[in-house]
Amino acid sequence: MGDLLFMAVNVARLAGVDPESALKAANRKFRRRFRHVEDGLRKAGRKPADATLEEMDRLWDEAKALERGGA
Repeated sequence: MGDLLFMAVNVARLAGVDPESALKAANRKFRRRFRHVEDGLRKAGRKPADATLEEMDRLWDEAKALERGGA
């Protein structure tokens, strides 16, 4: 796994991307989308542990669409 991560960092650098900044941005996006999933489930009186994968996927896709300016 370490070799794979090392390679990903080098690919990012070769592409002119700061690996640390890219990872931080990806983590922010993940947290934002997961918060949307948690909020949607909370409104339905549910927790992620009680939700089906389909429910969570639907809310995840909804979060992505909202970020793109849709839905």
